[in-house]
Amino acid sequence: MIPKRLIHVWGTAGTSSQPADLPLARRASLVNARVLHPDYEHYFFDDAAIDEFLKDECPQYQDAYVRFPLAIQRFDFFRYLAIYRLGGFYLDLDVYLARSLEPLRAHSCVFPFEELTLSRHLRDRYQWDWEIGNFAFGAAAGHPFILAVIRNCVRGLQDPEWNQQMHRGVPRLFRAQFIATNSTGPGLVTRTLAEREDLRSSVTVLFPDDVCEPSTWHSFGDYGAHLMSASWRRKEGFVRRQLARAWENRSRRRLHVASQRQGPRRDGGWGQAFSRGARTEDFLSLCGTDILK
Repeated sequence: MIPKRLIHVWGTAGTSSQPADLPLARRASLVNARVLHPDYEHYFFDDAAIDEFLKDECPQYQDAYVRFPLAIQRFDFFRYLAIYRLGGFYLDLDVYLARSLEPLRAHSCVFPFEELTLSRHLRDRYQWDWEIGNFAFGAAAGHPFILAVIRNCVRGLQDPEWNQQMHRGVPRLFRAQFIATNSTGPGLVTRTLAEREDLRSSVTVLFPDDVCEPSTWHSFGDYGAHLMSASWRRKEGFVRRQLARAWENRSRRRLHVASQRQGPRRDGGWGQAFSRGARTEDFLSLCGTDILK
């Protein structure tokens, strides 16, 4: 089972901070998770805590951690290391929960459905038109799928050509926007699940009822919502941003039509838990409030 543990990371690429120092929206997310899980252990990793953890718990990965050129890549990598070593649930600080994660502890490893993918590599090589997310996930300590994700992150550092396979079909002008997602983020995690058929049955995917419905994307099943602040994204010039947006929107429309032909569900050899929507009454009962009355 997944242990009663919540893990949050707020690395700032050089300075340390405490929960009280967080921006208000991030602090609200942290409090939200803690209020719903009063009997869980809570870990908050800032830069200093990350460095200490790597030194004490994962010294073999210290070199890989510092070699990632982007801060978000390092923080992606660290979240996998923390969950692999400690077990528990990782949550981004722009994730807001609607109810307790306690029912998910029955699974050994659980990831959210992210969205339909733009990746030509995933679609052509594995016939997968979707991705899982890494904004929230949980696993038992030492889970082999999390270890496989860690090893693939390191592989990407050692073999750039292997990493470049995920950028196939993306115009060179826009590839910088996909470096993190495909090397340490959702693209990398999904690629690992696709290629490790032997581990799929140990991973529960929180699919929505209809994977082709955009309003159901970027949610942790019916347990919480990801606000997609994307504060890590590189700031590009106005013209490049507009061109990238136009290319992405055109590509998504075309691929969305192709995905709709496959229907609303994606069957396979992985563990599945389809969402059904948390009731408002469930959330209010946790809060002990009669606000609707």
